This record gives sequence, C-alpha cells and structure tokens, in this order.
Amino acid sequence: MERTIFHKIVDRQIPASVVYETPDVLAFKDINPKAPTHLVFIAKKEKDFVASITDLTEDTAHVPGLLICAAQKFAKEKGIGGYKLTFHCGKGGGQEVWYLHLHFLSQEAVQL
Repeated sequence: MERTIFHKIVDRQIPASVVYETPDVLAFKDINPKAPTHLVFIAKKEKDFVASITDLTEDTAHVPGLLICAAQKFAKEKGIGGYKLTFHCGKGGGQEVWYLHLHFLSQEAVQL
C-alpha cells in the first residue's frame, strides 16, 4: 500500500485537527466539511492499514467495526444524538484517499 496523507497524519508528519484518539483510532476534522460536524476516523496501526473496503481480507475485516465503534463512542461522549457514517469505496464511490476511512457527519455542531 502506498503512503498517503493519512499515513502522514498518523505519523504526525503533517498536522491535522485531531479531536479523538485511542491507541487504535485517530479522528480529525475533515478539511472540506459537508456538515457542521464532519470528521474522518482512521486506524492507526500498520496491521490495520487497508486501502479500501474493496480490499478487505480476513486479516483486516475487523477494521470497519473498529472505526464504527470509535465513532459511536465519540458521539456518545460529545452528546451527539444523530449522525451519518459513510465509507467511500473505490473511485466510482467517491473515494479520494486510498486508506480506509470513515466519514462522520452530523448536523449538530459541537465544540471540538
């Protein structure tokens, strides 16, 4: 897998507006928000790097669940009652960065 902007964010080589972090997941503000709260959740560990949903294997099948659970925990901690979670799959599905990531969008603006 080629190194992407998300790899550089995980490695702290480039800055991002990080709003949530665990040992396994990092969430930051999307640079082109489509909602008052628009975040991107990514896996941090090398073993969990996968380019897209379309590239999942038995070894990486847990990654979408990892991201979804982190987004759920974040929403609960921030008191966000409604949100949309989106994975873009492949170029035809709108994927621009080849690093599996989850978009978290909410019409509820929260202090981050």
